[in-house]
Amino acid sequence: MKIKAIIFDMDGVLIDAKDWHYEALNRSLGLFGFSISRYDHLVTYDGLPTAKKLEMLSVERGLPKGLHKFINEMKQIYTMEYVYMKCKPFFIHQYGLSRLKSEGYRLALASNSVRLTIDMMMEKSDLVRYFDFMLSNQDVTKAKPDPEIYQTAINRLGLEPVECLVVEDNQNGVKAALASGANLLKVETVYDVTYSNIKDKIKELEDVAL
Repeated sequence: MKIKAIIFDMDGVLIDAKDWHYEALNRSLGLFGFSISRYDHLVTYDGLPTAKKLEMLSVERGLPKGLHKFINEMKQIYTMEYVYMKCKPFFIHQYGLSRLKSEGYRLALASNSVRLTIDMMMEKSDLVRYFDFMLSNQDVTKAKPDPEIYQTAINRLGLEPVECLVVEDNQNGVKAALASGANLLKVETVYDVTYSNIKDKIKELEDVAL
């Protein structure tokens, strides 16, 4: 069994954007007197799309459902502000993706974020050139932790799940990756997403398969 493709999550893997999403959503919720604690954000909401977070807040805290659309729109505006101000190229990722691409690996992105955010972040970080394609939560019916986005990526690559390595950081993404049948490299921070860490994982997987 040979690894032929690497599929990356975005937030917390290639872009250190967790705080941007947290702050943008809280600014939007704050317009109506609601907020999410940092603890709840990390433990409960991490990796979920904004629409899902708002659904949970309606059930758990009584957030009026009629506000969802406006809050989501404001959250995207605030997120784009942070991206524009703070998102910059990160050398270890540029180097890592460049080397992997030059070695013949196919690279894809599969994120629970919306398309506009993905396009802006990948352009500002100067990584867009390395990907065969990028999938957003708008390209699937069910977001992570459902495996649909990884299954879609694997199918588009024309590969078997065992030929793919997914790089993920949070519990919802990990569940999605494992349920798709792909191999998993779980990272704690964007600083763990290095060429050597990815190659070490690939070697480990291919050695076991021998």
